[in-house]
Amino acid sequence: MHISYWKNIRQDRFGNLGLIVVIIIIALAIFAPLIARFRPSTYTGVIFRSPSLKYILGTNDVGQDIWSRLLYGARTSLFVGFGVGIFSAFLSMLVGGTAALFGGIYDQIAMRFVDAILVIPPIIIAVLVATYLRPNMFVLILLLSFIIWPGGARIIRAQTLSLKERQHILASKTFGANWIHLILKHVVPDLGPILIAILITDIRRAIFMEAGLSFLGISDPTMISWGTMIQHALQFSYLEVWKWWLLPAGFAISLTVVSFTFIGYAMETTLNPLLLKNNE
Repeated sequence: MHISYWKNIRQDRFGNLGLIVVIIIIALAIFAPLIARFRPSTYTGVIFRSPSLKYILGTNDVGQDIWSRLLYGARTSLFVGFGVGIFSAFLSMLVGGTAALFGGIYDQIAMRFVDAILVIPPIIIAVLVATYLRPNMFVLILLLSFIIWPGGARIIRAQTLSLKERQHILASKTFGANWIHLILKHVVPDLGPILIAILITDIRRAIFMEAGLSFLGISDPTMISWGTMIQHALQFSYLEVWKWWLLPAGFAISLTVVSFTFIGYAMETTLNPLLLKNNE
């Protein structure tokens, strides 16, 4: 990736802010065992305890430390987000790139399949899957990746259609290069910035959708996440506990999604010269 590309992103104030916040959240998730005073499932001996020096965000209805669960919930959200982002970007690159390179009937079938997925509401797919099996983290990553990848595939296809007419790709095809070589050696390097922008967008969407599905109960109930924390807290909305139980989890989701949005906006501004010129 070009040095000037990263230089332009670093000059964006919102992009810098989003990047700093994301790094902090990732650090909190990685070092959760060192920062948290309790394990997320440990019974502390007190229930519905208000925030204090010992219990930063208090405790829930079964005596678990909310601050500890918030930190470990970040692990789940980030792991799902990055897992979905990487896998869905790979699918977008594979389907969109090959559709543009092969063309013909394969291109038409692939794009009609993409269109069919795009018009189906994601919640319907999630509910249907949850009807037959309780999604664990691995299944949840596959499910969200299947929902998210089509949007990126259309972008990759459009960009690859213009790339495949360039001289270096035409020369490779003349010398007998197969589609795997063309994608790995030419398409992926040329579309590097766009792929990263798609990756950031997919991560943001995955974190938000994971929280939404967990809130609806379409996830493994034993999995600690911000969405399950909100769902659990709403069962006690008639008490005062929501102030230190529901709001921190909701704020964590919002802050993470907004931070990735800032990073994505900075990348979009850099990728689009007209937007960059307007901002200047």
